Amino acid sequence: MKLYDFGPAASAQRVRVFLAEKGLDLPTEQLNVREGAQYTAALTEMNPFHCVPFLELNDGTIIAESLSICRYLEELHPTPALFGRTSTERALIDMWLRRFELDGLVPMLHAVRNSLPAFAGRVVPGTRNGLPQLPELVTRGREMMEIFLGRVEPHMAKNAFVAGSEFSVADITAFFAVRSANTLKMDIEARYPAVAAWFARISARPSFQL
Repeated sequence: MKLYDFGPAASAQRVRVFLAEKGLDLPTEQLNVREGAQYTAALTEMNPFHCVPFLELNDGTIIAESLSICRYLEELHPTPALFGRTSTERALIDMWLRRFELDGLVPMLHAVRNSLPAFAGRVVPGTRNGLPQLPELVTRGREMMEIFLGRVEPHMAKNAFVAGSEFSVADITAFFAVRSANTLKMDIEARYPAVAAWFARISARPSFQL
């Protein structure tokens, strides 16, 4: 088994945090995504979406997408249980995971890619097609995140972690959503103190020292 990785990529960092929380160490190959290493013929055959990370199993099966990799590893190494132990835990973690990914991380991903000069010509992950950056997507991403954090703030005021009393994979996704908001200079600490306090606690965990 081998993990194809790129250190600065948030999607790859999500998997590395998961590995650290699990105490796992996988053989890893770093791909220089900025220089287009993922577009070689061999890697395109393995992963036509050209995104990192992706996991190559010993039989040649390719698993792309951060959460899919994490779910696979959870099946192999169920302790600690980061996707939940009971049906209720698994459903709640999945619910919060989806909320933070769909309502937080995805809008932030597009806002960041349409904001930072480093993503000019690469606004869609896994592409280099020269699509222009759109300031409107930055504005809308901020607006969507404000709505989402306003809904999440009361929940975080009553819970130590995103899905309740224990750390889970939902906290990993939520961390990267909020970190993206900080990248866009959104004032999380002033407007959403419970979210900011949770983010500070999560940031201090050894696995998040990226």
